[in-house]
Amino acid sequence: MKAASTIIIGSGLSGLVTAYEITKAGKKVIIVDQEGRQNLGGQAYWSFGGLFFVDSVHQRRLRVKDSLALAKKDWAGSANFDRSEDHWPKQWADAYVNFAYQDKYDYVRKLGLKFFPIVGWAERGAGNAFGHGNSVPRFHITWGTGPGVIKPLVEHALEMEIQGLLEFKFRHQVSNILIENNQVKSISGNILAEDHKERGMASNREVIDQFLLEAEHLVIATGGIGANLEMVKNQWPARLGNPPNNMVCGVPAYVDGKMMQIAENAGVHIINKDRMWHYTEGLRNWNPIWPNHGIRILPGPSSIWLDALGNRLPAPLYPGFDTLATLKHIQKTGHSYSWFILTQSIIKKEFALSGSEQNPDLTNKDYGLLIKRLFGKEATGPVEDFKKHGVDFITSNSLVELVDKMNKLSGNNLLDFNQIKQIIEERDSQLDNSFCKDFQINYIQNTRRYLGDKIARTAKPHKILDEKHFPLIAVRLNILTRKTLGGIETNLNSQAFNQDGKIIAGLYAVGEAAGFGGGGMHGYNALEGTFLGGCIFTGKQAGQFISKNT
Repeated sequence: MKAASTIIIGSGLSGLVTAYEITKAGKKVIIVDQEGRQNLGGQAYWSFGGLFFVDSVHQRRLRVKDSLALAKKDWAGSANFDRSEDHWPKQWADAYVNFAYQDKYDYVRKLGLKFFPIVGWAERGAGNAFGHGNSVPRFHITWGTGPGVIKPLVEHALEMEIQGLLEFKFRHQVSNILIENNQVKSISGNILAEDHKERGMASNREVIDQFLLEAEHLVIATGGIGANLEMVKNQWPARLGNPPNNMVCGVPAYVDGKMMQIAENAGVHIINKDRMWHYTEGLRNWNPIWPNHGIRILPGPSSIWLDALGNRLPAPLYPGFDTLATLKHIQKTGHSYSWFILTQSIIKKEFALSGSEQNPDLTNKDYGLLIKRLFGKEATGPVEDFKKHGVDFITSNSLVELVDKMNKLSGNNLLDFNQIKQIIEERDSQLDNSFCKDFQINYIQNTRRYLGDKIARTAKPHKILDEKHFPLIAVRLNILTRKTLGGIETNLNSQAFNQDGKIIAGLYAVGEAAGFGGGGMHGYNALEGTFLGGCIFTGKQAGQFISKNT
């Protein structure tokens, strides 16, 4: 293969989309990745496959009235841009919402993606009309989840490899980017020993050789910092309190943030480092794939949420509402965990687990399992497995015993049975009428007016202490690392800036490395379904620009 003018560092979703656009135009590409071929597709493979669309055909079928104007208001209320360096993030945010409204659906449908017909209502927000959160359901689950998202792009890449338009250099770990006279020149680094561990598992870092590759165009597509807990803690924003003492990792070990440090050392401008997206509903995986493997619960709205001291979280900090406000509240308690208390009726209807491997019905397109998910007497198989094997799950037919087990699991006696009993009884008393003053119950009743929630995501309101809905279940919730919202500053062509505010000729950043666009198009908060979409959009922009300029 002749030398390619474009090198992409990273074989995840954003890198594959960039390569797709360039090779589709008949131009040659080299993809460099520190992992092996078995990890082709990167983090996206492990995702739930959610994509954010505005006024989609699926929304309209469910009688959801969405619009470009409403989506932009929701985005602005969530992002809360307030910094001088937010110039390009604002431009990307506006362009991305336009993309989600106009072209994104057609773009991914042409790739072959299809979607589960029930649109999810993620990140419901802060409880006011103009502020953080989705006013309407916009979370579209890809039929096939994460593997279904990357499948057409992986297949295209492998075909381009056969045709000689794409070359993979796996086990190539970049340690230096050479920029001279504000022009990218080359990359260099270590060639690592082969490692055939299964996808997602931590691979060796044994160095067997060195490499150097010259580049006319270089694309950084290496993801964020989620598995590097030291970087997460160092960049943790004071507005969210102190960094958690204990966290579980929602991403594989190769999401180490090192390329961000290498790029910054080379003079690349990284902005909004303190903006990040971590979840409060993390579980320790009883069957881990990568180190410290955490799985996120995607909860419906009915579980009672208590902090480590046994206090009910205040409105509107309910399951699925406001991720970072909940995180801030939990951190103020001085304990980096919290609790759900719920029933079997709630868990079977409302608990989904993030991750392609945790959703075999959707991932494997298994209609039988899907029917069981929607109408069965138990939760999905993976949820029931966590209930049985997961260290964070407790079940009992007695509230006294449940609270005792909760105290034993946490290793302290912070929870008072009488206090928790009173909280639950007061909550249950609000169900004696078809109307009440409890905000959470009012919201549950309201959300079931949306057909998608009534069918798939929200249990019929019932008293927690009603034995017909037993067993009682308690779940200890850990802080789970996930996404970097800041990143390399880029213009709308994904071209990267240096630390003096000038474009570096030939250098680009896409996906999470670019804060999903511009160095932080989400601002302070995300609306969900926007991470995979951000990888697609930034890769598309970079690939199309490069293909026209080589």
